[in-house]
Amino acid sequence: MGAKVVYESLVIAFAMYSRIPVPQVKWTDRGMGYALCFFPLVGVVIGGVMAGFSWLAHKTGMGSLAYACIGTAIPVLLTGGIHMDGFLDVEDARGSCQTAERKLEIMKDPHTGAFAIIGGFVYLLLYLAALSELGAEAFPAAAGVYVLERALSGWSVVSFPKAKKDGLASTFARQAQKRAVQAAMVAWGIGAAVFLVRTGGKTAGGLAVAAALLAMAWYYRMAVREFGGMTGDLAGYFLQVCELGMLGVLAAAG
Repeated sequence: MGAKVVYESLVIAFAMYSRIPVPQVKWTDRGMGYALCFFPLVGVVIGGVMAGFSWLAHKTGMGSLAYACIGTAIPVLLTGGIHMDGFLDVEDARGSCQTAERKLEIMKDPHTGAFAIIGGFVYLLLYLAALSELGAEAFPAAAGVYVLERALSGWSVVSFPKAKKDGLASTFARQAQKRAVQAAMVAWGIGAAVFLVRTGGKTAGGLAVAAALLAMAWYYRMAVREFGGMTGDLAGYFLQVCELGMLGVLAAAG
């Protein structure tokens, strides 16, 4: 992989999975093929911003409610809500209790249903609760959460069976250099897990990593059983669930 391809893939990853300004490049098949390799790097940036915000909040004596509200908004603002959009679509589909084919149709529907609104509202409340319990002292350890979840989500895109032949996940999976992406996701995942354990402690960090792996196993089973495979929306859904789960475990473990 040459320097040009690395640059194109890096820019495509940030353009696709964040609202962080990047230069415009042509989206070539080769560039898209390696873009997922840099997906966890978006998490590094988000984790860094969260750590910086937490440090600033601690220094200025920001109240716990303001800290939790702003901290909840930061990842959504930096990603443009792309993963939350998938979470809401899947909430609508799962809440319908329909067949796999019908659930896939519901996820493609641009209209927002009641299950999405209720699910999103509950999710944000739980996220607020987790951050308020964690406090600013949880960072930089908790920054590893935003990297590990993306490593697992990226790995699923090229490794899990697909529910449909079209869609974003299938497009990236077809054009991805599968072995390179899988190796990169494993490397990112191990690095994030080690970071969580070393900075968050063996108990809290280890439990957070275990929670992420359990969420991954549940995600695979749920996606195959309820949808016939994974989609881009399901990958975003998993990322949000995994993020909330790891932060919740860190909060519970102190």
